[in-house]
Amino acid sequence: MNVHILSLFLTIILVILFNTEALSPHYYDHSCPQADQIVTNAVKKAMSNDRTVPAALLRMHFHDCFVRGCDASVLLDSKGKNKAEKDGPPNISLHAFYVIDNAKKALEEQCPGVVSCADIVSLAARDAVALSGGPTWDVPKGRKDGRVSKAIETRQLPAPTFNISQLQQSFGQRGLSMHDLVVLSGGHTLGFAHCSSFQNRINNFSTQKQVDPTLNPSFAASLKGICPAHNKAKNAGATMDASTTSFDNIYYKMLMQGKSLFSSDQALLTTPSTKKLVAKYASSKEEYERAFVKSMIKMSSISGNGNEVRLNCRRVR
Repeated sequence: MNVHILSLFLTIILVILFNTEALSPHYYDHSCPQADQIVTNAVKKAMSNDRTVPAALLRMHFHDCFVRGCDASVLLDSKGKNKAEKDGPPNISLHAFYVIDNAKKALEEQCPGVVSCADIVSLAARDAVALSGGPTWDVPKGRKDGRVSKAIETRQLPAPTFNISQLQQSFGQRGLSMHDLVVLSGGHTLGFAHCSSFQNRINNFSTQKQVDPTLNPSFAASLKGICPAHNKAKNAGATMDASTTSFDNIYYKMLMQGKSLFSSDQALLTTPSTKKLVAKYASSKEEYERAFVKSMIKMSSISGNGNEVRLNCRRVR
């Protein structure tokens, strides 16, 4: 029995060591030392033409890691009868894939067949935050690209209608804590939401209430003006916070004022522990930034089943 326990213990230690060594900020130091800068240049160039790029890249990374781990499966195009992740309902509004393509093209010219698409997505998300006034960090690298992408698996993504227990289960299944949930939700400081994502809070909320009573009344009225009950405008929606192109802690301040868009945002105020964290980050941008870096590194380390480096991020060989 003791031999079995010792063997199991050694196996666990090896797994931990392997996972720790698998990703490293220095992974490309010798094989492609310019990797970080090449990706940053691609993100900067795209941002100069389109201010929605940072939000798109951050969301892309999140949606990639939550389905099959961080393996760039979200980048693969649908082919034949296989409908890929990017064509799944929650991902229809994902965009800025061209930024990853441009970075990959530049990397292939400098370091052919070396830098994975999964690492490019992770680096681009970091740049999206840093170039929007948020923190920067050394991205652990060494992810490999996966070969499988199925639209049906996007059902695994946490929905904007989720309550706190559903969110806890979704994040917990991926090794992320309630603290990570609160911190990563702050990524909503960047971006825009279509009416369909928060329609449930402003029209027919319940049999008794037309509008979610936790919403600030004037804020709810403005949302109803943008998104009427039978909204036909395809691109109608609202920004996620008042400073949508700046990475800051305004999201938390608005959340505490009853001015959040998603039910899943409001859900963070429904338990004492998560509510306390919201208040903490609403009062300190510095504390929030430190926490965000830690949680982003943790999320971006969710291991995928990839074992190759794609030459074209949109398709497998």
